Amino acid sequence: MYRDMNVTFDLPTLIGFAGMACIIFAYAYMTARRDPNPFVQHGVNLAGAILLAISLYYHPNLPSMVLEAFWAAIAIWGLAKAARRKEQA
Repeated sequence: MYRDMNVTFDLPTLIGFAGMACIIFAYAYMTARRDPNPFVQHGVNLAGAILLAISLYYHPNLPSMVLEAFWAAIAIWGLAKAARRKEQA
């Protein structure tokens, strides 16, 4: 069933698009680089998840908010692992 989406381009929507761009960039960066910097990869993913969560606060969608919570948690985990590796080096 088709439903008219009536998309408004308000500030929260633009913030959401910025978050989406961060996550797409991080995925492309990881795919394109032979040895991606984990701080760039996970840091940009975390920024994207935060920006999308801000957008979702104003335009709620529970499944997407849960996804962003997991996305942010995995990014924080990746940053912590990278920091531990850097300390050990």
